[in-house]
Amino acid sequence: MKPYFAFQWHITDECDQRCKHCYIFSEDNCKKIDKMSWEQMNEVIANCEDMCKIYSRLPYFYITGGDPILHSDFWKLLDLLREKRIPFTILGNPFHLNNEVCRNLKEKGCENYQMSLDGMRKTHDWFRKEGSFDITLEKIECINKPGIKSVIMTTVSGKNIAEIPNIIDIVVKHKVKIFAFARYCPTSDEKDTGITPLEYKNLLDICCKKFTEYEKKGCNTYFNKKDHLWTLYEYEKGIFKIPKDTEEDMIYDGCNCGNCHLTILPNGDLYACRRFESKVGNVFEDRIADIWVCDMEKYREYNKFEKCSKCELLQFCRGCPAVAYGTTGNFYGADPQCWKEIG
Repeated sequence: MKPYFAFQWHITDECDQRCKHCYIFSEDNCKKIDKMSWEQMNEVIANCEDMCKIYSRLPYFYITGGDPILHSDFWKLLDLLREKRIPFTILGNPFHLNNEVCRNLKEKGCENYQMSLDGMRKTHDWFRKEGSFDITLEKIECINKPGIKSVIMTTVSGKNIAEIPNIIDIVVKHKVKIFAFARYCPTSDEKDTGITPLEYKNLLDICCKKFTEYEKKGCNTYFNKKDHLWTLYEYEKGIFKIPKDTEEDMIYDGCNCGNCHLTILPNGDLYACRRFESKVGNVFEDRIADIWVCDMEKYREYNKFEKCSKCELLQFCRGCPAVAYGTTGNFYGADPQCWKEIG
């Protein structure tokens, strides 16, 4: 097991944007804005610490929203995490960052600050709001300066897949510390990501070549191959090899759902993964330690994966079950961008 257990913690829905691919407002654009009170946030931390103590893990928080910095108790929460020596990353927007804010974030213990680029200027601003592209690039230096790692995350869909190579170039140019991308999970009535399996494989091939070229030049950007279909790609290229001492019933890598991750929403709902409808309890009503061994078990039935269970990479890949769920409503269905032929 990994030493840290990750909690993606949405402390508020409040946000300066209404992104077209946002999960929060995908089903109901008139959703009431939720946010946690200070008392509730203390309750969340206690419940998470209890769970980690029982299972000999260490808590790690990915604090997000909405935009978490808009929460009235945001800075008080960071003080509490620093006092408890709990590490955290912020997933937020660029709009309220400046040199002073970033210095304060570093002093409070922020390790990484993640923003999004979902295309070049025209495409990104269409997804988010006008001016968002330029201000995101502008704030990268602001984040790096005090020693926080700047992270850029891209959500890939048919709308922007052709722009990913250009995004790689621009994040390297602006000295982003970490870059990654993941695929769009369909929501509501929209079930097609607009990407065929071979188109996605071709994207990984292009990106792999660009990553290698930049690494040879001594580039300081770390390219995080977040999407688990990278495992399939590297397996076919001979870069990844299945270890000889693999144990039959062990899961070594792949999707973290059911392994080392939970999401907490502003109303306290616990999700197995925020990228699809997967409520397993409520942090104010349930003990997370109990949820983890009871309600979460249905996400660990690996023999149910319709395609992956027949693949030698089951213990290492499994693609993205959230994308499968968004496309077909079946968590254990085949990843729609997986190109591997299973006989």
